[in-house]
Amino acid sequence: MNWITNFVRPKIQAVLEKKKDTPDNLWHKCKGCGQLLYLKDYLEVQSICPHCAFHGRIDPATRFKHLFNDGKFALIDLPKPTSDPLKFKDQKKYTDRLKSARSKSEFDDAIAVGYGQIGNINAVIAVQNFLFMGGSMGMAVGNGIIAAAEHAVAKKAPLVLFTAAGGARMQEGILSLMQMPRTTVAVEMVKDAGLPYIVVLTDPTTGGVTASYAMLGDIQIAEPNALICFAGPRVIKDTIREELPEGFQRSEYLFEHGMVDMIVHRHDMREKLVQILGLLTKQPKAA
Repeated sequence: MNWITNFVRPKIQAVLEKKKDTPDNLWHKCKGCGQLLYLKDYLEVQSICPHCAFHGRIDPATRFKHLFNDGKFALIDLPKPTSDPLKFKDQKKYTDRLKSARSKSEFDDAIAVGYGQIGNINAVIAVQNFLFMGGSMGMAVGNGIIAAAEHAVAKKAPLVLFTAAGGARMQEGILSLMQMPRTTVAVEMVKDAGLPYIVVLTDPTTGGVTASYAMLGDIQIAEPNALICFAGPRVIKDTIREELPEGFQRSEYLFEHGMVDMIVHRHDMREKLVQILGLLTKQPKAA
């Protein structure tokens, strides 16, 4: 009889299996102050640190839940573009990157659009998802914004867009850059219909997104400490060889220099949007 096989190994195996049952994602480390936060509590407060009020990144489903009345809304179907028009490959195939991103998300790409009530006003809300390939703007994002604009015009409803992107999606090359004029035309369509277009800039909003639809709002709102820029501060510093002002290209810096109209805490966002939409649409305040 082999006593190692029959006695020691099963005990070790049992210990290993027991350890596997322990979740490894119970805690979240705040990127602002470094505090360890219990993940469940952190998610319940919309991913905002209770110690330093640092705003973490959240997905479209969480946005919709906390913006629409009672979290009720209709998800708008978005057109599906060609998945890999350039047959692009770097370290991985573009199709593999999309497959991996979709396996971690309930949405097919980096944008989702919902329609429902905010207060007593029907509104279309489009939300970019930084957790999906850095929120990069490809044809799917362009199609999503155009669909949101068309739905807003059809329903005669305001359009609210939450931006979060690292810029254009390099795997789609020139086709991604073409989304800049396409989405700009879509925004103008909403404005020509006399409907409000409100942009909420979240961390980060950069590149071609900032250079197009992100800066065209009738009202420009930003979340606290969000990075909002075309080229990042590190690129600019390396280019001009100068020290940049403290907080350069953050929400507060842009507010001080007139680039955004207001900075709104995420917990106050719904109430502020109800107020703004009521004023712009001349609707009485909801009871």
